[in-house]
Amino acid sequence: MTSLAIINKSAPFGNINYRESLDIALANASYDRPLALFFSDDGLFQIARGTDATLTGNKELSKTFGLLEMYDVDEIYFCQQSMTARGLSDGDLIITGQYLSAGDWFAKLAQFEQIITF
Repeated sequence: MTSLAIINKSAPFGNINYRESLDIALANASYDRPLALFFSDDGLFQIARGTDATLTGNKELSKTFGLLEMYDVDEIYFCQQSMTARGLSDGDLIITGQYLSAGDWFAKLAQFEQIITF
């Protein structure tokens, strides 16, 4: 089966990209498709503690991110430079994952056959 990388770059405000990304991840994981989630830029705010998407009329998904573990989605990566630029640290995130430098980020992405960016 083709491997899939999902890159989350959009903040959870003003659009539903974050919800579509999570839906695609869970649907593909339910079929045991090899996949990984990547978070960079403002996409990190999707998983930051205290982010309340309901303030802009969007659905709150912090509990839904908890399903990732149940669906065995354990390949989750964070862009270290994006974390630093936004003043975020490990304790600020609601899920766990691996921090990657820019070089490691692109090397890891190269391991996947399909890439979707939100």
